[in-house]
Amino acid sequence: MSNRFIGARQTTIAREIELTGTGVHSGAPVSLILHPAEADTGFRFIVTKRGRLIAEIPAHVDNVKNLTLCTVIGDEGGTTIGTVEHLLAALRGLSIDNCYIEVDSKELPIMDGSSSHFVDAIDETGIKELSAPRRFIKVLKPIRVEDGDCWGEIAPHSGFHLDVEIDFATPLIGRQRIVHEMSPGVFRHELARARTFGFMSDVERLWKAGLALGANLSNTVAIGDDRVINREGLRYPQEFVRHKMLDAVGDLSLAGLPLLGAFRSVRGGHRLNANVLKALFADSSAWTIVQAPRLRDHYALPAGMSALAAGE
Repeated sequence: MSNRFIGARQTTIAREIELTGTGVHSGAPVSLILHPAEADTGFRFIVTKRGRLIAEIPAHVDNVKNLTLCTVIGDEGGTTIGTVEHLLAALRGLSIDNCYIEVDSKELPIMDGSSSHFVDAIDETGIKELSAPRRFIKVLKPIRVEDGDCWGEIAPHSGFHLDVEIDFATPLIGRQRIVHEMSPGVFRHELARARTFGFMSDVERLWKAGLALGANLSNTVAIGDDRVINREGLRYPQEFVRHKMLDAVGDLSLAGLPLLGAFRSVRGGHRLNANVLKALFADSSAWTIVQAPRLRDHYALPAGMSALAAGE
């Protein structure tokens, strides 16, 4: 598929992808199957138990149930699925629009703490272009959300622009900021391998709360008092803020369609990301749905669509 037309038509994965892993909070084994889906399906979680369908949950901010340490979505019947952000980031980051996500646990597998295993599996399988034109949520005016010294904003933009800043007291992290115009190439090379991180001082408290039971040095960057505990160190300069941007790509995919907007967050996280989306949708004058034109192969993309079609 030509990168020149990534922005024009909807996509799905070329065939089924099967993955297994462990839930980072439950510590339980997880089986995951990604299925191709028809146009206008979006991302839909199919929750099963011993081969029986339990629930089908659209990946949408209206279905967010919890935002403590990870993003959890669910239905009105009480079925939930957690740690969805890394897989959703891989799908949205690679400009995939439609996918059924079948899972047999209450959370997705953490894999190595990043999106890299999902990206590698999708790259090996391939992406299928569909005939339907891609639809976008176009931001029409700035929307800002504040929470103490944390704030997030989304504003009009012709592509998908992210500007993420974090600020931690430890000198091992400190203040970090990165800015990217998102494309499949940028996501794959700049964000996909950035791992989740945590502080050793929080471990006992999290375990007592029944969280992080599956966390270990193979899936989490562990931060001690004066050093990164992982023997291999960091994968990127500023890996911590890169992971926060990865999370933002996944959380903002809960808009239900790709965004045409510029997102900025300062000292944010899952809760702030979701609250920005909720505030956007609460103001009907702040957004609209637009559709990419149906293009023949010899047509060029119109002005404003070129950033979305840049690919690599």
